[in-house]
Amino acid sequence: MPGTPSTRISRPWYQVIGKRTVVPVSIHTTPQQTRAFGPIQTAAPDRPVAAAHPRLSTLGLVTVLLGAFLPMLDFFIVNVALPTIDHDLSAGPATLELFVAGYGIAYAVLLVLGGRLGDLYGRKKLFVAGALLFGLTSLACGVAPTALALVAARVAQGASAALMLPQALATIQAATEGERKAKAMGIYGAVGGIAVVIGQVLGGVLLSANLFGTGWRFIFLVNVPFALAAVLLSFRAIPETRSANPARVDVPGTVLLGAALLALLVPLMEGRSLGWPVWTWVMLALFPFLLTAFVLVERRGERAGQVPLVPMSLLRVRGLRVGLTMAVPFFTGFGGFMMVMAVALQVGLHEGPIASGLAMVPMATGFFAASLAGPRLLARFGSRVIVTGAVIQAIGLAVLTLTVFQDWNGLSPWTLLPGMAIAGTGQGLVMPPLIRLVLSQVPLERAGVGGGILATTQQSSLALGVATLGTLFLSLSPSMGMHDALALVLGLQFVATFVVIALSTRLPRKVG
Repeated sequence: MPGTPSTRISRPWYQVIGKRTVVPVSIHTTPQQTRAFGPIQTAAPDRPVAAAHPRLSTLGLVTVLLGAFLPMLDFFIVNVALPTIDHDLSAGPATLELFVAGYGIAYAVLLVLGGRLGDLYGRKKLFVAGALLFGLTSLACGVAPTALALVAARVAQGASAALMLPQALATIQAATEGERKAKAMGIYGAVGGIAVVIGQVLGGVLLSANLFGTGWRFIFLVNVPFALAAVLLSFRAIPETRSANPARVDVPGTVLLGAALLALLVPLMEGRSLGWPVWTWVMLALFPFLLTAFVLVERRGERAGQVPLVPMSLLRVRGLRVGLTMAVPFFTGFGGFMMVMAVALQVGLHEGPIASGLAMVPMATGFFAASLAGPRLLARFGSRVIVTGAVIQAIGLAVLTLTVFQDWNGLSPWTLLPGMAIAGTGQGLVMPPLIRLVLSQVPLERAGVGGGILATTQQSSLALGVATLGTLFLSLSPSMGMHDALALVLGLQFVATFVVIALSTRLPRKVG
């Protein structure tokens, strides 16, 4: 870290890959990281299969960012189509939540596993496989004949996204360096946030356009040519990289993490509509035990010298630990907000998809402008940028809550504009800088694992937001009316933002 003395640990080793020999390396660690991890076991760094120093070209960066953009976009693009899907397929509220959160659950559970497979078999190979499967599962979503078939296709789509996305981040980390890496990581964070907001805008446009008479189905079918383009471009533009000393897949850890997330999220999404049967309470009761078992298995594996799915020693790094803790309420609120606003505008106010999507434009604009300035501000002011962003987001949510509460009948994209723009600006100053700051706290040789943990936390929290805030909104709407239910949910998110503000003040001041 800047201004912090460091220790250089040099341990020569030679690792043969095919007929190529990797030269000795030195690992540069700070005293804080040495205390957190103890003596670092030197592992072979990432090296390309076909070149000594992989370099990601501009076209290659565009290609991996396209691969990152599509999965993030698809988590939210379905929100604006939920009322239409419900009408066409007789889905029901619980199934509507599954459309959104089922994708997120599969995505979150398999993200770290996808990254591990890329380390083992080559990131370019896994990127191509993930992009192909993403295109095929998007096609399956677009032609799904029933609500359950669409849910199954969405889960498969989330799984394919989990194969593709980790390779994008890992390729940037392995095939860029210095200032180019910093810029690429900043763009990556901005693309993620923009995809989240643009998803609902684009969904509204595509739904209203009703291209070729496909209605809501085109929001999935449009993925197919872009996924194919990512595959074709990757053959030319993406260098092959993999870990020179890849770890085996942590099957027990993967199974326990998946079981824990399912035990928490499925009952929260399905319990209300089913009248909270006994099995929902049993699953919720199992969640803390499954989570405890996961932590114990991961700790035991690490003590035995293995590389677990989530190395618990990483959480000794204060910046990573605080950043992940902050990410949970931030992304939980974000995921719930996007779904609730889409349903409220279309079902409660009877706005069309275009108007519903346009309501998100000020948020997207504010986010984009703030995310462009974020890297420079982060370098100059450190984590104070994130604190400021969280405060601005809270102001935006307060404005939105007052707007909804005071003038429900006159609510429109124009009246929502001030609150949306302020909230989006705040989010743009939180999300990309937080990703950059958290990853900077992770030692270089564990950067891929750290990125996977952050992405898993992000996606799990987005799904948790749909399962909690979405369920609360749908539960209260029949009795309170959508007006009061929406104001209450926005008010709760406003209160939760103070938790984000408090945690942001504990982040490390400077990027490591």
